[in-house]
Amino acid sequence: MNIRIGILSFAHVHAEHYAMLLKSMPRVELVGFSEEDRSAGQWFADQCGLRWFERHEDLLAERLDGAIVCSENARHRELAELAAQAKCQVLCEKPIETSLKAAESMRADCEKNGVSFMTAFPMRFARSFRRARQMIQNGELGPILGINGINHSEIPIGHRAWFADPELAGGGAVMDHTVHLVDLLRWCLATEIAEVYAEIGNPFYPDEVKVDTAGLVLLTLSNGVHASVDCSWSRPTSYPRWGHLKMEILGEKGVGVIDSFADHLTVYSKRALRDASWVGFGADPNLAMLEEFVASIREKREPSVTWQDGYEALRVALAVYESAAEKKAVRLLNS
Repeated sequence: MNIRIGILSFAHVHAEHYAMLLKSMPRVELVGFSEEDRSAGQWFADQCGLRWFERHEDLLAERLDGAIVCSENARHRELAELAAQAKCQVLCEKPIETSLKAAESMRADCEKNGVSFMTAFPMRFARSFRRARQMIQNGELGPILGINGINHSEIPIGHRAWFADPELAGGGAVMDHTVHLVDLLRWCLATEIAEVYAEIGNPFYPDEVKVDTAGLVLLTLSNGVHASVDCSWSRPTSYPRWGHLKMEILGEKGVGVIDSFADHLTVYSKRALRDASWVGFGADPNLAMLEEFVASIREKREPSVTWQDGYEALRVALAVYESAAEKKAVRLLNS
């Protein structure tokens, strides 16, 4: 039996890629997507060859098994609750919302309707990070002394310009990128974030947007390890790949260096003498994440990445903004 999936909104940058992957998955039927913005909906329907529903409720009425929430961050709660009321299992983009109260409401509605909630953290499914986690847990690097994390990309533009709207996104580059590395730190080290200190600013687009475009975040983990997160929209829009997600892990016995998007070839063409493109050849962690979501529906179980994971990452992202505004460290866990 096919698992019937729908995508609620195409506002997020990953929506088209999810659609392409879902269409290729065996025993999965991508019913379509919903988008209330008519110009955006028609454009994406034409680009992706998908059935377009102008109302989210109409897509949810198609007897879906699962719904992927790809709206603006501030609309995640609204769409996740609609999906839960339709008895659809939920896969939600990150950050899962823009406030803790909204995120808690999402959980309550999912629990009330007996549906699971999976947070879209695809890098947990990257082979590089799975190997790094294994090395840490096996003690191959020895006791961990410190970790540096980097997450850079280009600023979303066009239909995705909402990423720089503080009301819709909840912030800028810090909100966009901190959650990924925070989740990887929690997952790889089986720990929580105890304290946050951050400096953020807008060095890259001071005349164009009113949100942060860069941040440097210092974290103290509950196990005593110190980590940093360097997050920004520093890549030009002409950059040939989405960006970078890197981690350097320093242990007493060795150092692990991860560059999750390094599996690319630089391709030059006679037809584009001044331009180069980067073509990826590595495994796609987004596919593995979607496979886990579908498997959790088929097997009637909780997904391996939960609402709690998304909630903890959001707590840290919000603490980053609090720390930067108050110019002091913010404590998340009691000593």
